[in-house]
Amino acid sequence: RSNPYQANLLRDGVRRYLQLPADQTVLILHAKVAQKSYGNEKRFFCPPPCVYLSGPGWKLKQEQLTARDLGEAGFRVWGYMGLDSMGSSLMETQKLSFEEQPDSKGFGCAKALYISDADKRKHFRLVLKLFFSNGQEIGTFHSKLIKVISKPSQKKQSLKNTDLCISSGSKVSLFNRLRSQTVSTRYLSVEGGAFIASARQWAAFTLHLADERYTRSEFPLREGYIRYGSVVQLICTATGITLPPLIIRKVSKQYAMLDVDEPISQLHKCAFQFQGSDRMYLCLSTEKVIQFQASPCPKEANRELLNDGSCWTIIGTEMVEYTFSESLACAREPVSPVPLIAALQLTGGGDVAMLEVQGEHFHAHLKVWFGDVEAETMYRSPKSLVCVVPDVSAFGSDWRWLRYPITVPLLLIRDDGLIYSSSFTFTYTPEQSLLPGQPVPSDVPQDSDKLLDSIHQEFTRTNFHLFMQS
Repeated sequence: RSNPYQANLLRDGVRRYLQLPADQTVLILHAKVAQKSYGNEKRFFCPPPCVYLSGPGWKLKQEQLTARDLGEAGFRVWGYMGLDSMGSSLMETQKLSFEEQPDSKGFGCAKALYISDADKRKHFRLVLKLFFSNGQEIGTFHSKLIKVISKPSQKKQSLKNTDLCISSGSKVSLFNRLRSQTVSTRYLSVEGGAFIASARQWAAFTLHLADERYTRSEFPLREGYIRYGSVVQLICTATGITLPPLIIRKVSKQYAMLDVDEPISQLHKCAFQFQGSDRMYLCLSTEKVIQFQASPCPKEANRELLNDGSCWTIIGTEMVEYTFSESLACAREPVSPVPLIAALQLTGGGDVAMLEVQGEHFHAHLKVWFGDVEAETMYRSPKSLVCVVPDVSAFGSDWRWLRYPITVPLLLIRDDGLIYSSSFTFTYTPEQSLLPGQPVPSDVPQDSDKLLDSIHQEFTRTNFHLFMQS
């Protein structure tokens, strides 16, 4: 544990951080699969990997650098992105410059990355290195695993090969290429509360199976793999804006196939028919998203003729988010590796409760904090930290008066004061706490210690409860 003087200073800083978090977030968006390039061709990753920088901590860092007479130029962020096999040479990576968007996020895009046939791996990761323009390194950040494929599967997909299937609740991107020309690629996106077709930015959409027996207002979601002919809903992950219920159709030679029900595969061509409409399909027209009415085929009732703008390519996407705060840090070391918490495992209860924090990128210089209280932490492995759960009295709460749950955020803090926030919280609660307005049992006087003792006994006997915020 830290010495008492340092601990008090740090605790005051953590309290200030909890009141006004100055986080810096790095968000990497990328496709789940990448098509391999052969010979001299370069099949650039589509959609291109994107990086977003968000959070008030970036502006705070700008003010700190400006105060050191580094000027505005000291704050500008540059990035270099490449494949994890490329080594440390920045010449083998693509340089990213970040432009500020209307929502104050910085946006950068790696449009010219590809994997050649000389690389024999089945999977790889993207590596992002961030720097300030004064040369100070911010850190190194990795994408999730990307599967390498030679070309989109033309065979009927089997659910045994789930790597290429798309499941309900997963995230996808949709793009359109007129006459198969790369320069004409447009991505389905959301801007200003409306769906658009963008040549620059793409949005990730959660694709849900819907139960056709219900009306649109009810629209319960189902689990399972997406098949052609299913009713689905597309929900923008960034804005929550949704399209009306759609029937997803297989596309073959610009025809929508109405009688195909096989599972959907990565990089398949598909079309989206508005449920209950007269052959109306989701379509792009330059940068606008419109409805297009398909033409029936007199000779083949199971087909409808589409235009180019109604034929979309579907691909699964991944997102990884790294959040940290340098507001208390007193060192110029890179912020990476940024630890990511995946799960919590509680053992014991009362005075001997232990919490195992499971995830990635842990090291021996991390401490677990319950709100503004430092916990005694033991490093077990890069995927596991174990800590002693602080007594509830550390938060200024006497168990004798604990009638309601107390929830505190879980943080990881590095030795030099760098803060890594998480979406996890820890809740102390007596199992039988009295609810507001709940009468005290008639056989126990309101001022009796028996009531308080019974709450304490119940509290220590029932361990604690863990919650993860979505």
